[in-house]
Amino acid sequence: MEKIESKYTAPGILDVRKLILDNSIELNEESDLDKLIEKIGDAKYVLLGEASHGTHEYYTLRMKISKKLIEKKGFSFIAVEGDWPDCYNLNRYVKNYPDSGDSALAVLHCFNRWPTWMWANWETVALAEWLREHNDNYSKADKVGFYGLDVYSLWESFDEIIKYLEEKDPATKKAAMAALKCFEPYNRGEGQEYARAARMVSLSCEDEVVNLLTKIRREIATYSGDPEDAMNIKQNAEVIVNAERYYRAMVTAGPKSWNIRDRHMVHTLENLMEFYGAGAKGIIWEHNTHIGDARATDMVNDGTVNVGQIINEEHKPEEVFSVGFGSYQGTVIAGREWGDVMQVMKIPEAVKHSWEYELHKLEARDRIVFMNDEMKDKLGEREFGHRAIGVVYRPKYEHFGNYVRSKIPYRYNAFIYLDETTALHPLHIKPDGSQMPETFPFGV
Repeated sequence: MEKIESKYTAPGILDVRKLILDNSIELNEESDLDKLIEKIGDAKYVLLGEASHGTHEYYTLRMKISKKLIEKKGFSFIAVEGDWPDCYNLNRYVKNYPDSGDSALAVLHCFNRWPTWMWANWETVALAEWLREHNDNYSKADKVGFYGLDVYSLWESFDEIIKYLEEKDPATKKAAMAALKCFEPYNRGEGQEYARAARMVSLSCEDEVVNLLTKIRREIATYSGDPEDAMNIKQNAEVIVNAERYYRAMVTAGPKSWNIRDRHMVHTLENLMEFYGAGAKGIIWEHNTHIGDARATDMVNDGTVNVGQIINEEHKPEEVFSVGFGSYQGTVIAGREWGDVMQVMKIPEAVKHSWEYELHKLEARDRIVFMNDEMKDKLGEREFGHRAIGVVYRPKYEHFGNYVRSKIPYRYNAFIYLDETTALHPLHIKPDGSQMPETFPFGV
């Protein structure tokens, strides 16, 4: 396999350096982010990326940006690349619901799906405690939420639905039990057993889960009590339907399962926007490979779509603002294989002629680069390798597959470059190996 550096053409150093310096600002202190907030304008979808799931600075900078968006522009919620049930528990905590936990640390310690470090980390503890303190100053209707967008929580979502329906709607609970019974023979290893069985004997639980969702949608208006709890149950039913589709697609080659997952994330976002009503605004935290427009990458060649592409296609340009992140070198939390013990790994210097390499060689250092019309005109057709580190990472082989061919000015609205980054600070020592990993099988 050829090395990644051979795939990219070295751009002219002097013209690129001047272009980047003319269209960027140094990032030395928190107040420098105010220029980014200004550029975001009246966008109602702000997508904040990361080049890895295990980097301290990506989380802390996203927190600083999110705080400014919440305080200055009235954003309604933060939605992340995480499981809906676990994140909804944290949502209840940050909104100070009854019996929602004594601390963010206690709530987050229950996030036990590998890779646990994605949300069970001290950086997220800090964010959650800030949200709790912020929300204590507002009425229930104006509190900022925290939600998970992902599709993996099949069994946890069943548990939430059955507990809720037992009291609220025993008749619909029968549909939930019928759907659960269809899956029960394949309850080892989460969805992998179901996926293998679906491939071998062409079985499907699709009818059962769609029937459950249909009944919940029909009856949800009659459920008394907290409207957010009812929304939570409806969303868990959406997760089950799309998880079933995802697992069946996962065993086949091609982009189908990835596309099901990212379309589910977008559908979840739209459900949240509808729940929060007129004027709702959402902040999205996900990997660069999800929030950067796939049409500006080599993902488009095999029909892969992502959250960034779909949101941009469905909304006006001024309604969407995406921020990519990346660094030249440093350390990161990751595993060497699926389910592996988390460890601190060294991120080597970026490969030659990659986006991160060019920024480092231009001595751009820590900067916010704005992808305006000039950047698009002069740099928009140049492809750079752009580093993407997943939860599984083998640094010495990174030049063989950790770079996404990208037209950077069309992939993001802005890019935050950090010359050196450090590893995230996890809460757990060992993850629960009995659950399907978050991000499986893609790693991002």
